[in-house]
Amino acid sequence: MIAPRERRIALPHLTLAALEWGDASAPALVALHGWLDNGGSFAALAPLLASSYRVIALDLPGHGHSDHLPAGVSYHYHDHVRAVLAALDALELPRCTLLGHSLGAGIASLAAAAAPARIERLHLIEGLGPLGDDGSHTLQRYRDALAAPPADGKALRVFRSIEQAASARAIASGLAAELARPIIQRGLREAGSGWQWRSDPRLVRPTAVRLAETQIHALLAGIEAPTALLLAQPAAPYLPAATMQARAACVPRIEVAQMAGGHHLQLEYPQAVAQWALRHLASAPHAAPAL
Repeated sequence: MIAPRERRIALPHLTLAALEWGDASAPALVALHGWLDNGGSFAALAPLLASSYRVIALDLPGHGHSDHLPAGVSYHYHDHVRAVLAALDALELPRCTLLGHSLGAGIASLAAAAAPARIERLHLIEGLGPLGDDGSHTLQRYRDALAAPPADGKALRVFRSIEQAASARAIASGLAAELARPIIQRGLREAGSGWQWRSDPRLVRPTAVRLAETQIHALLAGIEAPTALLLAQPAAPYLPAATMQARAACVPRIEVAQMAGGHHLQLEYPQAVAQWALRHLASAPHAAPAL
């Protein structure tokens, strides 16, 4: 397997880390991982794309080897979008393809809506836009979020070994430890005689306010890039088929496909996901979504 190159990307307010595969002169494909993951999420998929693309897998702020936000600052979706666009500036990429998984797919969607001239194509795995709000839990979510204690200075669990951390991660995510190993190894740091997660504890704080579905639909309608969406079957509870179908119908040029598997399709079936990605990178998707 092709070994990646480590990158450090200096932004005006923090520094991001990244893994890079492929020829530096090839067309750029910037990959965005899911919540509490890191660039290792694409360790199985990126080498399969690297013969045709320069794949740059970012560690989002607070994740992996990237900087955490300053004390007292919270993580918000739109700040992730801003950080990704700033990273494209720092990488001198006026135009590129975005590949996103889960949280990264939501961020990629909003980045494409915010700056359509900069995104050539959009490839999304298990996500289209951010988690939304139908209003039924808005008040309680708001109260719970503002009542939650601050995570700054919170004591982190220390694992005796990488294997123990991998087991804990497998239980929490449902992804087999051997498949998640690239994420786990990149997501840990030595702590005395054990190991701790590198990710910022503030990332698990509840979100006070989510966008309404009508607002998400309006944003998705602004995506101009040809878009391919890959969804796992059976569907995850937070990605219900009716919601995803309604969102996909907002995107002018999108093709939706389904694949049997879990939430991390790119780690479970990298060959099949690579074929899906390369097929759509080489051809324009159909005009109408089909679920």
